[in-house]
Amino acid sequence: MNIAEQVSLLKRGTVEVYSTDELAQRLTEAAANGSQLRAKLGMDPTAPDIHLGHTVVLRKLRQFQDLGHKAILIIGDYTARIGDPTGQNTTRPMLTPEQIKENAQSYFDQAGKILDMSPEKVEVRYNSEWLADMKLADVIKLTASITVARMLERDTFDLRYKNGDPIGVHEFLYPLMQGHDSVAIKSDVELGGTDQTYNNLVGRDLQRADGQKPQIVITMPILVGLDGVQKMSKSKGNYIGVTDTPTDMFGKTMSIPDKLMENYFTLLTNVPTDEIAILCDGAKTHPKEAKVKLAQIIIEQFYDAAAAKKAAAEFEKVFAQNQLPDDMPEVKIAAEPIMASKLLTHCNLVASGGEAKRMCKQGGVKINDEKIANPSQEITPAAGMVVQVGKRKFAKLIIK
Repeated sequence: MNIAEQVSLLKRGTVEVYSTDELAQRLTEAAANGSQLRAKLGMDPTAPDIHLGHTVVLRKLRQFQDLGHKAILIIGDYTARIGDPTGQNTTRPMLTPEQIKENAQSYFDQAGKILDMSPEKVEVRYNSEWLADMKLADVIKLTASITVARMLERDTFDLRYKNGDPIGVHEFLYPLMQGHDSVAIKSDVELGGTDQTYNNLVGRDLQRADGQKPQIVITMPILVGLDGVQKMSKSKGNYIGVTDTPTDMFGKTMSIPDKLMENYFTLLTNVPTDEIAILCDGAKTHPKEAKVKLAQIIIEQFYDAAAAKKAAAEFEKVFAQNQLPDDMPEVKIAAEPIMASKLLTHCNLVASGGEAKRMCKQGGVKINDEKIANPSQEITPAAGMVVQVGKRKFAKLIIK
């Protein structure tokens, strides 16, 4: 690709680039002297699993790798002790070192499903390497680079301040520490969601103050979840996890609202823009056909073409032909009467008794294809009995 084509690729699906001219210049310089740009992504290990929403920015980082540049993956083991205040109206609880270590390893493993993890293409760093050794004088010097007024430009801080809600001084340190990461590793580019814009731009300021060229900041949109309303989040249950089974990935993808299809194709696939326009035009492509293609592409990214084909066949069998899936988890249970709600939790088809009751009352529970509306109804388990919750969750009982 020439530089213009590279810029066009890297701008696909982005919200802002600070700035496009700087990006083109940095790419040109790297090409001229045969060097790699250092493209940074900071990840705070605040949860053990990642979903497709997290992969939006990881895929952009992979594009830099594919163009010959180096991904610098920053595991924020030190900043996670503070907790990023982004999007929060309350102070986040600090994580223990044990939680940080466990979550960091999980993030690293799952990011490897997207990134090229070969040594020449990725550098993994933990920001405790430079932050843990900072002395009080170093911290004071860092805080002198930004004003309280600038901090309060951040909407969440401003809102909390006006409402009289507490803001910890340690929260003001977070964007400075994240910005200092850019100084420490001399990043050329920093990627992040739109919720990270403030933090990443602080990195530009700190690099200027240190005499470095300011990093290009590229912001990516926040992926809307399966509900079509809120951002994708595990806590909201509107997510597709990168470790989900192919069957679950396929079923969840097929439930995506039609209005999100263009967004998902743009942010989660390499399908050309003109082809996306055809796929998302209901007059040219049936929405189901487009979703099947999207589901298969997503599954191939994390598994392979065979798994995608099998998941598609399974979906067609269960949903279009109203047949039972071939692969159902088998659950051992005693042949003793049990309340329907407890049976669902025993089969791990729901997360809690409350969810079990709710699903029953909403008509989402079937046992041997008969709806169970009363969560207190007693069920006597039998060999081969099929328990179903919603459209995608099944279990077959085995009597022990």
